Amino acid sequence: MATLCLFDMDGTLTATRQKITEEMDGFLQKLRQKTKIGVVGGSDFEKLQEQLGNDVVEKYDYVFPENGLVAYKDGKLLCKQNIQGHLGEDVIQDLINYCLSYIANIKLPKKRGTFIEFRNGMLNVSPIGRSCSQEERIEFYELDKKEHIRQKFVADLRKEFAGKGLTFSIGMAHPRQAVAPVLRSM
Repeated sequence: MATLCLFDMDGTLTATRQKITEEMDGFLQKLRQKTKIGVVGGSDFEKLQEQLGNDVVEKYDYVFPENGLVAYKDGKLLCKQNIQGHLGEDVIQDLINYCLSYIANIKLPKKRGTFIEFRNGMLNVSPIGRSCSQEERIEFYELDKKEHIRQKFVADLRKEFAGKGLTFSIGMAHPRQAVAPVLRSM
């Protein structure tokens, strides 16, 4: 029986949104000589490349960006699913408009760009903005622990979009992980 070792990205192979260390990369390449290796991440393919290198599909046997909605095997694209085919454009636009309006009405010490990142299988919504620095991410995390900003946001989304086939969840168990409520469907 063949063995496949799958590794999560942020918080396992790398610090959140950071490049893989030479030591970890070397370890994985040595392990790959003995077994098949795969990497799984919630981010899109381009962000996996930023973290693992442009040759990511050559360096690993399997690559699963966007939580597996996009799949590569032996350097070739296997499949790709998307949220718009599942939900339809009207629901997606209603959701994006609602999120942007909600974020516009939150008062935070700082806001940065990319509040909504559209991926194949989900929308990643970040009240502070995905382009915040690591220090700003930690600052937001500490504020959110006290004020429950994301928890209230997700509760509102669940109420507003009940019955639409959406799942809402909160990322970031600690400051080194993602900052965003994650909206998933499928």
